[in-house]
Amino acid sequence: MIGLLRSEWVKLRSIRSTVWTTAGLVVVMVSFAYLNSAIASRDAERLPAGEATRTALGAAPFASLIVASLGVLAISSEYRTGMIRTTLLAVPRRGRMLAAKAATFAVFTFAVNLLTCLAAFLVGQAVLGSHGASPEEPGVLRMVAGCALYLTGTGLFGLALGALVRHTAGGVVAVIVALFVLPQLAGTLPDGAGARLMPYVTSVAGMRIMSSAPGVLTPWAGFGVFCLWLAAAALAALVLLGRRDA
Repeated sequence: MIGLLRSEWVKLRSIRSTVWTTAGLVVVMVSFAYLNSAIASRDAERLPAGEATRTALGAAPFASLIVASLGVLAISSEYRTGMIRTTLLAVPRRGRMLAAKAATFAVFTFAVNLLTCLAAFLVGQAVLGSHGASPEEPGVLRMVAGCALYLTGTGLFGLALGALVRHTAGGVVAVIVALFVLPQLAGTLPDGAGARLMPYVTSVAGMRIMSSAPGVLTPWAGFGVFCLWLAAAALAALVLLGRRDA
């Protein structure tokens, strides 16, 4: 398993898109933190800690698309180049291969996401000045770490969808549908069904971990529901990976 993890790390870091998507993630998160906080700092009153933190992390929905796209590319690039055949010849146990790929991707992206979210928070609070939040205030560190966890989860979601679709463009479209379109569709359901269902839908549930406002689900419960969506996608990918030819 150690050798398999090493090989997956070599593949992940050798993909050119890894560098570009990581750079794009940092630029989006930090620049939005600066702009959002600069606009919010015009208010004469001090923002609540949760509001100040959420302002600094306001680019999370856009960043989730970047990280999820990287997850798709982590496996779809192997299908595009034919490298997947070599991988599966070397590791006939496909579930083990997928687990190693997911573990390597999760560790790498969580480290990057945590540093990026922390940088965005610090930039945002520096711009807000006396209107900003302190890390010691309740819920602040949970929101920052939760942002990194949510972005990592969306990346793994993209990886699972990439394994299902086996095509880069199709995988990215599937990510957009799951994270952005599905919540909108759920909200249009009649007779109040949309309002009742909305808290449990993919990105809406996942982003609860970055919220300090009261809701149907607690922050960690919402993230747990998002993890169930992720587990369902990963299970479907594992089943189809075992049934399909490379």
